[in-house]
Amino acid sequence: MDRRAHLLAVSFLVVASTLALPQPASAATLPTGARSLESVNYPGRFLRHADYLGRLDPVSSGSSSLTKSDATFTVVNGLASPSCYSFQAANGMFLRHRDLRVRLEANTGTPEFRGDATFCPADGSVTGSVSLVSFNFPDRRLRHRNFELWVETFQDTERFRADSSFRLTAPWTPKNTKGPVIPGLFADPHIAFFNGRYYLYPTTDGYASWSSPYYKAFSSTDLVNWTDHGVILDHGPDVSWADNSAWAPAVVAKNGRYYLYFSGGAASGDTAKHLGVAVSDSPTGPFRDALGKPLVPARAYPGQAIDPMVFTDDNGQSYLYWGNGAAHVVPLNADMVSFDPAAVRTITTTGFREGSFVFKRNGTYYFMWSENDTRDENYQVAYATGPSPLGPWTKRGVVLQKRLELGIKGPGHHSVVQLPGTDTWHIAYHRFAVPGGNGTNREVTVDRMTFNADGTIAPIVPTL
Repeated sequence: MDRRAHLLAVSFLVVASTLALPQPASAATLPTGARSLESVNYPGRFLRHADYLGRLDPVSSGSSSLTKSDATFTVVNGLASPSCYSFQAANGMFLRHRDLRVRLEANTGTPEFRGDATFCPADGSVTGSVSLVSFNFPDRRLRHRNFELWVETFQDTERFRADSSFRLTAPWTPKNTKGPVIPGLFADPHIAFFNGRYYLYPTTDGYASWSSPYYKAFSSTDLVNWTDHGVILDHGPDVSWADNSAWAPAVVAKNGRYYLYFSGGAASGDTAKHLGVAVSDSPTGPFRDALGKPLVPARAYPGQAIDPMVFTDDNGQSYLYWGNGAAHVVPLNADMVSFDPAAVRTITTTGFREGSFVFKRNGTYYFMWSENDTRDENYQVAYATGPSPLGPWTKRGVVLQKRLELGIKGPGHHSVVQLPGTDTWHIAYHRFAVPGGNGTNREVTVDRMTFNADGTIAPIVPTL
């Protein structure tokens, strides 16, 4: 069944309450980010977890901080479908149903778990409320019975409709940290500036073996408030040669169009990855596969064909960088979708693992990369400088690394953006989701990047 087939195209508004929220951006979506869910027929009782089981309990301003935290969830894109939703607790675990009982568990990444932890919205029993339909069992809805949470077969009765209806309210425990900048599990962010807006293109995270099949785009004018533009490329219907492993996208504007470079794998059992390129007339897509085949086939060069990045020099020449285990670069042809294989150069530096990124400042070229493994809390960013987009490169050291005193682990696979006409720079990167993340449960954040008087990059301090 198509991944989007489970979307229930319904329309609702989130009502005002004592904990008022803005209305969702479009009628077919829930607002993402930190939220609480209040029962329609038991006002003052909220969906929460206690001893890892889903319940409906009273919550008020006088409740303990633990109770408030247990009644707060981050609404994220559904683990099984970007058209539906999942609910992540502060400890990083997800609400899911098992044996029809709703409980809180760590994401195993299996198809069963992802489906059991995904719910699709339908109209609730009163205006402004929502009912949550099981992705795996579309005839069942989340409901409370004796204040316990279950998924049960829908009954068209007044009692069932009320028991399965909730109002989304502001969170009892608002997130008081700066990041992540986009709610949910994302990684490998590519940040760019087009037409007066910042854009983020991340890997969708939270999948076993990083097997996500699609990419999304987000945009902002201030790097704080981000608009979700939805899925811009889905390997399932949009790419004939790839089904999964939608990793590390990078987008560049050229020739009046936008080019999306991406990694992809097939479900054939071959774990090798290819690099592809897609094109669109808009930075928010939809993108279409430009070639119908990989731009860089697996095994054509040493290392994995993943983590593409494109740098365009002042003379208009664009260069494609990629690689895991070995770093490669090649000038792109003017069409942006081809190159001369004889021109490929290997530029692997000491400590290089993956995540190439190149930019130019004051005549100096900067080549940055990630070291160690993304599952390692010691994942970090290092860089070198050189006189051309091809090097030679002189390593300058590590500039971004973990801060265990804040619970920040594995900061890396970054990208850099300059506000045009200024010397203001920002770095986007992922880290283990705070506090319960790991190498497949990561989140995206943005920090300032500054330079010393000699042009070296000042140590980047990762923040919450």
